[in-house]
Amino acid sequence: MIHAHHALVLFSGGQDSATCLAWALSRYARVETVAFTYGQRHAVELEQRPVLFEAVRRQFPQWGERLHDDHVIDLSYLSAIGETAMTADVEIAMGENGLPNTFVPGRNLAFLTASAALAYRRGLGVLVGGMCQTDYSGYPDCRQTTMDAQVAALQLGLDQPMRIETPLMHLSKAESWTLADQLGGEKLVALIEEETHTCYRGDRSQRHPWGYGCGECPACELRAAGHQAWLASR
Repeated sequence: MIHAHHALVLFSGGQDSATCLAWALSRYARVETVAFTYGQRHAVELEQRPVLFEAVRRQFPQWGERLHDDHVIDLSYLSAIGETAMTADVEIAMGENGLPNTFVPGRNLAFLTASAALAYRRGLGVLVGGMCQTDYSGYPDCRQTTMDAQVAALQLGLDQPMRIETPLMHLSKAESWTLADQLGGEKLVALIEEETHTCYRGDRSQRHPWGYGCGECPACELRAAGHQAWLASR
């Protein structure tokens, strides 16, 4: 049986997915999490996930009671079928198609399909993801139209009322920091700054006001600009 008040959060260990996890824990009675391995350069983000789980349970006990099983799914075929700057040690640059070469074709579609299959087995009626079409790198599988088409396909293919929630879809990065502050106050903001990982290069050797990262890749630039704008708006 699919439960409309039970959710599966696509939780990578990055800023956006950590904010989405807090958002889901504030709304749903039971929350499970899922991550994916696909040969990503920034696999260090996966190492941060247990750190974040432990911190959430310790600092937010009301959420900890709702946080249940975690899952990791191997989608290595995404890197096997083609090299990108997200999965290989190559320079990050813009491609001829106008997209950065960090774009992994079909990644979010694969994530959502695998997540929906898992949610079906687990009786979870909601998928929660950090896709955003406001401050983002231009990936076509982050757009609202893509999510609308994907949820329609999942509902037809599973013959179940599966939903996809994307709480960050229409928020700027600054507004995402504001949302984290609204959800968990200074404790959650500090946790996201210190323990999440978003840098495409997987660099945790450099600490910035907004967190760890190389400070130069598109993910770091977006995160830094959003953090600065959020601080200025307070």
